[in-house]
Amino acid sequence: MARKDSEHQKMSMSVLFRGKAIFKPLNTGWIAPGVGCIREWVANIFFYTKNGTTIMIDAGYNYARLKEKMGWLDIDPSSVRHILITHQDTDHVGALENDSEQLFRDATVYIGETENRYLTGEVRRKVFHGLYKLPMVKTDNRRVLLRDGQVLDIDGIRIECILVPGHTWGHMVYLINDTWLFTGDTIWFGRDGGYSFISTLAEDNRLSVESLEKLEKNIRSRKHPVCVVTGHTGWTDDLDFVFRHRSELCRPFTRKYTDPDAPYDGYVEDDDTEEKARSLPLPKKQSDQ
Repeated sequence: MARKDSEHQKMSMSVLFRGKAIFKPLNTGWIAPGVGCIREWVANIFFYTKNGTTIMIDAGYNYARLKEKMGWLDIDPSSVRHILITHQDTDHVGALENDSEQLFRDATVYIGETENRYLTGEVRRKVFHGLYKLPMVKTDNRRVLLRDGQVLDIDGIRIECILVPGHTWGHMVYLINDTWLFTGDTIWFGRDGGYSFISTLAEDNRLSVESLEKLEKNIRSRKHPVCVVTGHTGWTDDLDFVFRHRSELCRPFTRKYTDPDAPYDGYVEDDDTEEKARSLPLPKKQSDQ
């Protein structure tokens, strides 16, 4: 996914989804101590920091302002040695692309063994009900391939890998230190709760719903409270809100599945500023909204 492909997606997706009130990314800032977020147009990437180690969750678009916005959070790109990838879509791996700024050239990339087949070219990513193939991503970073249920320990940070296929064939979510669940494009938060992610962008919508049902059972079985973080629509610690409509697809061109608080055009970032990033914590989704 070359820089030109990210720019092309910005233009085409802006036109396609403008006014649909589907994407509601968090602005750049801190969700909680040690949990940071950067906005790249309609997408978010995240950072988890503990005991001097910073783990990046997803790598966003091939995005020219990434280093600048990391500076708003006082995170040095060279300090990031570990990157967890939920899936290989344009807006989740772009900073690893060979023609990117190579901010993370020395970082190890962790990706599901099934999802890795997109990067090797064995499988091509399809969207809009299989009618459109996305350009192939090319990266030279060292990779560690992950299995469902595998548990990693990175400098004392516990990471549980959970396979949730549907949006892509090998989509992974990551539960960090039993508390923070980074879900990529598994869940879409509307104003009244969570749904299975956007229907037009899934490889298999039926499988997406099945995976979300399994994920709910998994997370609700935990004794520790879990905060759920999405790639495009914010975060919450209210599991009833998260899974309220988990058997229903977000259909982006149907008025029911809009969020009145979402920006008219999520690709316009005028309200994402350094001043805001350094001020108050980013708000969570509330179940009474």
